[in-house]
Amino acid sequence: MSFLEIIIKILIIVLVFSALAGFGTYLDRKFLGLIQKRLGPQYVGPWGLLQILADGIKLFLKEDIIPQNANKIIYILAPIVAVATAFIAMAPVPFLPEFKLFGETIRPIVADINVALLFVLSVGAIGMYGPLLAGMSSNNKYSLIGAARAISQLLSFEVVSGLSILAPIMIVGSLSLIDMNNYQNNGIFSWLIFSQPLAFVLFLIAGYAETNRTPFDLLEHEAEIVSGYITEYSGLKWGMFFIGEYANMFTLSFIMSLVFFGGFNDLGFIPGGIAIILKVAFFIFLFVWVRATLPHIRPDQLMNLCWKVLMPLAITNILVTGFILI
Repeated sequence: MSFLEIIIKILIIVLVFSALAGFGTYLDRKFLGLIQKRLGPQYVGPWGLLQILADGIKLFLKEDIIPQNANKIIYILAPIVAVATAFIAMAPVPFLPEFKLFGETIRPIVADINVALLFVLSVGAIGMYGPLLAGMSSNNKYSLIGAARAISQLLSFEVVSGLSILAPIMIVGSLSLIDMNNYQNNGIFSWLIFSQPLAFVLFLIAGYAETNRTPFDLLEHEAEIVSGYITEYSGLKWGMFFIGEYANMFTLSFIMSLVFFGGFNDLGFIPGGIAIILKVAFFIFLFVWVRATLPHIRPDQLMNLCWKVLMPLAITNILVTGFILI
């Protein structure tokens, strides 16, 4: 793969998923409105579609305020870390099957590495420095408390996501997402969701916590007067945190589709490329559906769920899988 090809792929991923992050905020509000019998965006453009453009213009033009006595360098660096790690984690993800364009074979993946899952989890773990640095640098006690809650939540559920994904890795014998996909190419009943349903549920719950989605949105609880670690942020820096959040949602949706639901293998008469897009669309809708349905939980409930319920289940699943494989 040439250097120019890698740069083009990176630019396409950044542009496409930045746009999808904006569109994701529209879908979020629109579906929430439909589920909760509210209107949602409707005034700007047909069906409110231009609300995305209006929000973007607002974020770019809104005054960028840096609090007095804040650590300016770290304050500016925090949203960059959040959005950069979200996009870097996409590097080993095969978004679509290979296809030909103008006689050339195109592989929709930036880096096909044999430790793809480990890379995604590791970069995701580095992403927790975004909320931490934001809260610590803002010179605001509410931001600092929000950062502390963020780290306790993200660090706890990184353990669960790592343990839950071990069982599928043991079955496939590889950390490569392409190998995961190829393992499930013998039809729908070869999908790992059927042999590892518990691992999928644990990984899904941990993913919700790591992407700061309801009911685990303790990082910046929308029902509180302040907004946790981003209390002091405004304008484009505030928007970068949410671009990172929605980019992580798409990455998680692709990972779950590739590891547990057959990836981009053909689904009956549905071509593989369309099949994985439909699977990812379903998981994005599931994010919104859960947000509209479930109430928030307290921090102590979150920690109890992680360490007393999910982690023992993940370890038990690994042991059972090991005994079956032996």
